[in-house]
Amino acid sequence: MTPGEAAKTMSGRELFVRVARKEGRSVAVMRAIDYGTECVVETEVYPPNAATALRAGPYTFADARQATAFVTEAVEALMYLGCDVQAA
Repeated sequence: MTPGEAAKTMSGRELFVRVARKEGRSVAVMRAIDYGTECVVETEVYPPNAATALRAGPYTFADARQATAFVTEAVEALMYLGCDVQAA
């Protein structure tokens, strides 16, 4: 088991959750979790006309700063596309 896999078996600390909606419909949910040795961003994406969410990722980063930068850029792109993004 790699150190990253071992870290994921331990409970992580949720840093934040961002929810994107457009016209009242959920578009994406992004959740950042700090495991100490790495930070993981889990995502759920809701395609148009889909019955369930798709899980993209998870995206693994060396630290919370890198994960936050990733989510910040994603939030900016979603806002540019007309989504309302809020903390959950």
